[in-house]
Amino acid sequence: MYLDEDIKIAGNKPSKDIKINRALAETGGNISKVDINNAKKWGSQVAMKYIEDAKENSQSNLVSNHEMIIQRRMLLSFTATIGFEQLAKDDTLSGIAQKSFLDTIKKSDPELYGTSGDTGAFSFYYLAFRRGGDTERRIGQTFAMLCSHDGDPIFQELGEALYCWFLSIVKSSAQQFNMI
Repeated sequence: MYLDEDIKIAGNKPSKDIKINRALAETGGNISKVDINNAKKWGSQVAMKYIEDAKENSQSNLVSNHEMIIQRRMLLSFTATIGFEQLAKDDTLSGIAQKSFLDTIKKSDPELYGTSGDTGAFSFYYLAFRRGGDTERRIGQTFAMLCSHDGDPIFQELGEALYCWFLSIVKSSAQQFNMI
């Protein structure tokens, strides 16, 4: 027979509480609930900017090349991932922000979500990123290559500009939510 003390009543959002408690336990309690919530907001805010950019560029006459639209999405998604990894004050917060980023995209636009994470493209970007030295230029070169314009300085500069622009958005949002 069970005693009343053995029964726990779940709160309003038990799954949310369980996830927060797990994250706290994984870090030995070194991360506050405020930091966890801010990491979620950070990821979500970056995702909303990503979604806004995707919608603007899919309707723009300037970006008529479908392949370039897809590669732009990949580059911005990669940039968000790198930004979360580089800027978060803790690996757990980086993971929470990344998950929130992807969840927000998936919930808002499943089709966009499907074109936001090609592991092949990410592998090329990671190689360029990890080589060190002049990362922006290497990312731009990789973007040009993935757009089938390898060596084209216009595409390289576009890739570099997109990377720098979106990384600045990720950083600005990180500062807003005290993630740095």
